[in-house]
Amino acid sequence: MTAPEASAAPRRVTILGAGPIGLDAALACAERGWPFTVFEAGDRVGGNVRTWGHVRLFTPWSMNVSPRMRDALDRAGIAVPTGDHDYPSGAELAERLLEPLAALPVLADHLRLRTAVVAISRQGMLKNDEIGTGRRAQHPFRLLVAAPDGTESVHTAELVIDASGSYTRPNTLGDGGIPAPGESSVADRITRTIPAPAALCARYAGRRVLLVGAGKSAQTAARDLAALAEEHPGTEVIWAVRAPDPDWGEVPADVLPQRQELVEVARALTVGERAGVRVRTGVVIDALRATRDTVVVTLRADDGTREDVEVDQIVALTGFVGDTDLYRQLQVHECYATAAPMNLSAALLAGTGDGPADCLAQTSAGVDALRVPEPNFFVLGMKSYGRNNTFLLRVGYEQVDEVAGAYAAA
Repeated sequence: MTAPEASAAPRRVTILGAGPIGLDAALACAERGWPFTVFEAGDRVGGNVRTWGHVRLFTPWSMNVSPRMRDALDRAGIAVPTGDHDYPSGAELAERLLEPLAALPVLADHLRLRTAVVAISRQGMLKNDEIGTGRRAQHPFRLLVAAPDGTESVHTAELVIDASGSYTRPNTLGDGGIPAPGESSVADRITRTIPAPAALCARYAGRRVLLVGAGKSAQTAARDLAALAEEHPGTEVIWAVRAPDPDWGEVPADVLPQRQELVEVARALTVGERAGVRVRTGVVIDALRATRDTVVVTLRADDGTREDVEVDQIVALTGFVGDTDLYRQLQVHECYATAAPMNLSAALLAGTGDGPADCLAQTSAGVDALRVPEPNFFVLGMKSYGRNNTFLLRVGYEQVDEVAGAYAAA
């Protein structure tokens, strides 16, 4: 079977996000001689990555640097981390990989920092124009862009790659995934990202804390809060978990020790092996109510019984989903279950078989799975997985290879 003929080279490419996938896509454009611009809302490249800079990845350096990145840095005489047993933190990934990449001459002049893409459309067209005809590709993308000083302008492109990630769009903590009654009124007491070590003592020591969520982010926070409770008597942690009997995402014979460690910590906390932490499984957040100094949280069990707990602070780690409002005027078919582009979501769901698969077993699903009805528009990286939480940087780099390979060089 021969590979399909590549489409014509795009005249202008726009990339949203200067994280690992966005910068790898930028290198792919530079290699092929395509004019491109990368918009990054943060002050520096890797804005989302820096937000969780204190968190260490489960995967080693060897899995987090693409061959394209390695070649570009090698040619510039810049040492690239290579270890199979050295696990970078988010901050190390940004400082030792993304910053050197951004400084390369082939990328530096194409980066627009502190510049956010507000919305994307087709010039002269609405979402319901030319449904499924392919003629939309004859009209350039029209992007509304906000500069650092707040001024707005229009940028056009023939190919758009959205690699803007999802970490800035946390889910709410109420039952069913919608905000709990009273949640907005206590927003100043809710942290929706993994607390940094520097903030743990100042914000949570000696206080009563509610932790919500069961995934790896919540497990990381539970480990750190449990250690805090041991060091600072009077610190109490209530960990609310929706599943009545969580498996904590354990992978049999896990080859990633950092990931297995979190599973073991979660299990130890569940059976009460560490003081200061009480795990409540099979409960959801029914409502929140502010008092003068605290928050009263109503936990509801599967049988309908309710329990009020009074806390000082809340850590809500219930997942993240990318901003799909950006492209609401484009013809993007989204999965009803994951909110990810439909073709890729279907491939991911089909690949899980009878249950969750180990993320290390994944490979990219091919360029056709990355296509959406809107011609020449691609969602790559973490955002492409929607609510699916098994994304790996390695897969994102494969996605870049597949999209780049679908177009001819300039």
